[in-house]
Amino acid sequence: MLRQLLVADFLKIKRKGFWLLTFLGPLGVVALQMVNYGLRKDYLLQQSDNDWEYYLSNVHSFTPLALILGIAIFTSIIANIENETNAWKQLVSLPVSKMSVYLSKFTALASLLLVSSILLMVFTLLFGVFLDLGEEIPYVELFQYSFYPYFAALPILSLQLWIAIVSKNQGIPITTGVLGVVFAYSAYYLPDWMIWKWPSLMNAWGEPVVNALLGVGLGCVLYLVGMFDFVRRDVK
Repeated sequence: MLRQLLVADFLKIKRKGFWLLTFLGPLGVVALQMVNYGLRKDYLLQQSDNDWEYYLSNVHSFTPLALILGIAIFTSIIANIENETNAWKQLVSLPVSKMSVYLSKFTALASLLLVSSILLMVFTLLFGVFLDLGEEIPYVELFQYSFYPYFAALPILSLQLWIAIVSKNQGIPITTGVLGVVFAYSAYYLPDWMIWKWPSLMNAWGEPVVNALLGVGLGCVLYLVGMFDFVRRDVK
């Protein structure tokens, strides 16, 4: 039954621009570096002995902002689809559990963000090769900068989806999402325990994998909290 719910959710979002945003998000992040390197490539290549590392860090500087903003938009729209058509009551009246309904929404969004991360890695690699930054391509770092922010952002996805689904006014999750973007922009000054800092991969230990692991762990916890809260609520 989960498969049918996922198919239904992907059909609902097909005409809402989700796939376009999934593509434009990573493309936009790399496009900023296209402009950056197009205007001052010689200067940028003098800033570090490792051109690939410096390039990846420049790309990553915009990744958390795009990721958190995308999460806010995605979660709000997917909840609003059901609100606009008053479909929640009809949906949960089907012979499916409310847990499956919630899981389907989360899985659909997580899948789209994963596709964005894959595209980010591809676009970053292609433009890096085009810039001729060196033959030694740091594939490990490329993977980390592309996917670790995704794993680190799972608590934000879980929280935003929870807020979006239980809120009748979608201005609330949008406001929360915008505040999240502001927090992400100021990530350097945030304490390590704030989830909006985690996609930046900065922490006191200097280990990006810590943020990714914390993201997966807390993301699961917040998902369960949101799911059980959705299950116990009366759908109107």
